[in-house]
Amino acid sequence: MLAVFRSVARLGAAALYRTLDPVYRALDRHYVVRTPALRRIPGAGDRRGGKHAYGEWAHVAGLFQGLIHQALGGGAGHHILDVGCGTGLLGIAASPYVGTGGRYTGLDVQAADIAAARRRFAEHSHRFIHLSAANPAYDTAGAPARPPWPVDDASQDLVTALSVWTHFAEADAGFYLGEVARVLRPGGRALITAFVLDDTYRAAAPARLGRWVFDRPAYGADDWLCPAWVRVPEDAVALTDRALDRIAAAAGLRLAAAHAGTWKAEGGLYFQDVLVLEKPAAAPG
Repeated sequence: MLAVFRSVARLGAAALYRTLDPVYRALDRHYVVRTPALRRIPGAGDRRGGKHAYGEWAHVAGLFQGLIHQALGGGAGHHILDVGCGTGLLGIAASPYVGTGGRYTGLDVQAADIAAARRRFAEHSHRFIHLSAANPAYDTAGAPARPPWPVDDASQDLVTALSVWTHFAEADAGFYLGEVARVLRPGGRALITAFVLDDTYRAAAPARLGRWVFDRPAYGADDWLCPAWVRVPEDAVALTDRALDRIAAAAGLRLAAAHAGTWKAEGGLYFQDVLVLEKPAAAPG
């Protein structure tokens, strides 16, 4: 035991974690029986996007696999667009619903994340696209401000976006919600996480919220706010419930469900709020 403690001191906790991680993952894959998609969780160097721990990746992948099942009604052969895909966390969750005849498309502004995802998902059913788009929270100088997604109209059964709208100020949030509506087929759904300032938030004590007190206007907007600690508003943006209603209606989307996040309540489905948005089905001809 003393030798273990000496190793920790010598390597440092982070270095030891990176050393043990591939050993643990190799052993863990042997014991995975009922959730084979978890065998695709990458090594520590490719677990990014605010979720580094292996256990947190497994938890979030399982949680969103269930949410995707509810949104799609199960089955395979679906077309799923994952905006802000990172290195493929929701690519893991979406895999059972793609299968033969379906297509998962991941978009991200980080070229390194797209390259990492392509190395892990080589099959034809998964494709990853680097989107060059400007955002003050990321190093994308010189990129277009709001490029449309390279995805066909009405082509997707589901759009997912994990911690993307939390980095959008008002104009970007509205524009890209319009893109969600454009690419969804009639009756399609979107799973989007956000910080929504609603009655639960307004009733929460500041001490309960900790660093997630949104009390500074983002670029002077009344309904888009950020915390005091951000470098730029896009580091962490919240919107009020009335702003959510407004931009959803402008995009032609209906809020089908909203699940409170643990960031503002003792209990919650996920850390951020999870919004289920629906594009109305086409009227009978």
